[in-house]
Amino acid sequence: SSSFAAVSSPEMGVGGNFWDLLKPYAHNEGVDFLRDKRVAVDLSFWLVQHEAAIRSRSPRARNPHLRTTFFRTVALFSKMGAYPVFVVDGAPSPLKAQARIERFFRMSGLDPTALPKPVEDEEGEATPVKQRNQAFTRCVGECMELLRLLGMPVLEARSEAEALCAQLNSEGHVDACITADSDAFLFGATCVIKSLRSNSKEPFECYNVSDIEAGLGLGRKQLIAIALLVGSDHNLHGVPGFGVDTALRFVRLFNEDEILNRLLEIGKGDIDLVHGITKSPSSSVGSGNVRSPHCSNCGHPGSKSAHLKIACEYCVTNGSRNCMKKSSGFKCICSSCAEERKFKEHQRYENWQIKMCKIISAEPKFPNNEIIELFLANNHGYYSGKSSKIVNYIMPKVENLIDFLTYYQHWEPSYIRQRMIPMLSTVYLREMATTQNENSLLNDQYKFHSIMRVKIRHGHPYYLVKWKRAGINTVVHSVSTEQTEVDQTQVSGSIESTDPLDEPDVPTILVDDGCWFLLTDENINLVQAAFPKEVNSFMEEKSKYMNKAGMSDKLAPSKSTGVQLSITEFYRSEKVLAQPALGDDSEKKSGKGKSPGDNRRKSDDVDKNLPKSVRRRLLFD
Repeated sequence: SSSFAAVSSPEMGVGGNFWDLLKPYAHNEGVDFLRDKRVAVDLSFWLVQHEAAIRSRSPRARNPHLRTTFFRTVALFSKMGAYPVFVVDGAPSPLKAQARIERFFRMSGLDPTALPKPVEDEEGEATPVKQRNQAFTRCVGECMELLRLLGMPVLEARSEAEALCAQLNSEGHVDACITADSDAFLFGATCVIKSLRSNSKEPFECYNVSDIEAGLGLGRKQLIAIALLVGSDHNLHGVPGFGVDTALRFVRLFNEDEILNRLLEIGKGDIDLVHGITKSPSSSVGSGNVRSPHCSNCGHPGSKSAHLKIACEYCVTNGSRNCMKKSSGFKCICSSCAEERKFKEHQRYENWQIKMCKIISAEPKFPNNEIIELFLANNHGYYSGKSSKIVNYIMPKVENLIDFLTYYQHWEPSYIRQRMIPMLSTVYLREMATTQNENSLLNDQYKFHSIMRVKIRHGHPYYLVKWKRAGINTVVHSVSTEQTEVDQTQVSGSIESTDPLDEPDVPTILVDDGCWFLLTDENINLVQAAFPKEVNSFMEEKSKYMNKAGMSDKLAPSKSTGVQLSITEFYRSEKVLAQPALGDDSEKKSGKGKSPGDNRRKSDDVDKNLPKSVRRRLLFD
């Protein structure tokens, strides 16, 4: 955990609780928001964000960075229907590298005086030592290899991953960015998703720049100005005395086009310009007038001696015959006093502006032009902005992926294939929606059979699709509970505990009318596009059944009476059913004349002295 924490912290992006400023303009979106959309994922922050949670739930989890990347990518691609584009950091800028070292010293409680000083190159420019956490760099490299085996595009940024995510978004290559680094707004992102849990029922926060600009009345350059004042990943300090609220108030003094130039002028010490820009319309009225005399007794216009002769008109209006004594906290409402209060308020406001300008001008080398140019640049990736083939997806390399995860995670091949089915079925349905090739098969093994029913999951309807094994006789004679029972202590021996928030829904096996079927949850619109005839037939049959039964859709029972089994149960049962065929007895071949428990006991004849992994391969592979 310490290796990950040294790379990132909750302060990533603009400092001073910048996210709290944007929070009122966030939209809550559901699981289908990203369907058929391309989304750029800041891979480094994705790993850092969830590493601590994985460690806390499963302290002995093996390679949690690979586990997180695998499950969340499959869920993002299949369940949420998105097209993820993963972006990794390149070489950090000198400013970012120095800030990272400084943050590490701050988080570790080390002496700030021990912070390494920037060194100067041959041209005399400061270039801090570029230190990266080697363990984290290795983890990112392994995740990149995993993602390419999954067929996902992986892009390397010149410097900051969130910068390239924002550029892809602003240029229209992706529809949104997944990152919790608020610098993405300064780099030009138009839609940012702060955090995303693929299997959570709760909606996630989505920020559109158009809503932020309309709500705050600020543009991109004004947001950059706030970052310069309160600090960011490139300058942790900012300007002393400036928080988000103070910076927001000051930045609103200037419009979008002039704010950065004004900061440059103020930084050089030119603070007189404030007088000519922020003067209120009422200041000229109050500044040249002298306040008329007021009664010391009632506080209204006129002298006390005059009110003894002629009653105060304000007091008479209030029902008194004589001049009334003013109450505590009394404020005169005459025009002269109102103008004086406006003038004093403006004076305080102008004095505050001058004070802020003096604080800014006292900060050395402010603002840093290098930071401004970095935020406004549009060359954060190794491609031309006009290129149309930046993002390419390929078919997952299943066998290579199995070898990879077996080596790194020690997962069983059957377990990996099971978790890959949701992704492969999504790829297959998308291809069928475009090609309508009836001869194509899911994973070269299964063909579309029918739609079993509509399934509601997290409040969203899905089709429960039945897939039939192609080219293999899947008829079975009998399956009992005893046959399909699984020794969970054996199966989970080398498969670590998993977090349900990470994993997509895994397929199950249905035994129906003596045949085996694979069941997966699929998006209704995707199935409609891939198999329109089958969907129409399903809807007609459902309508007829509902009309005949006089029931609503939600109350309609499934017509199938099959038994659903897990993938692991299917592998064990299939192995058990295949064993009787090895003998010569005709009763054994037909599955009759033998108790179901005998089949189970025969599968237990494997030598108990063998390692568990070997026994599993003998039984399930």
